[in-house]
Amino acid sequence: MSLLSGFFTYLIIWWTVLFTVLPWGNRQPETHEAGLAPGAPVNANIKKKLIATTFVSFIVLGLVWFLITIEIIDFREVAREMDAKIYGDRSPDFSRE
Repeated sequence: MSLLSGFFTYLIIWWTVLFTVLPWGNRQPETHEAGLAPGAPVNANIKKKLIATTFVSFIVLGLVWFLITIEIIDFREVAREMDAKIYGDRSPDFSRE
C-alpha cells in the first residue's frame, strides 16, 4: 500500500469509525429546554470522541495494512475480476501472429 492510498484508506476508515463512535455515552436531558432539539445530548464530549476515533482508526488501518500485506485482501485481483465481468477477456492474444 502506497503512502497516498494509505492516507485515503485512513480517511475512509476515520469517517466510518467517527459515525460509529458519535453515539457513545450520549444522554438526553431530563427536561427539554426551549430552542434545543429533544434528542440533543447533555454533553456531547466531541473532543474525546475525536481522539478515540483517531486511535481506533489507526488500529483498523494497521489491521487492513496487515491483511493487504499478507494478501488476504487483494484489490488488484478484485479489479481484474470486475474488469473481466464488464469488458470480457481483454488480454492480448499473441497466438494469432
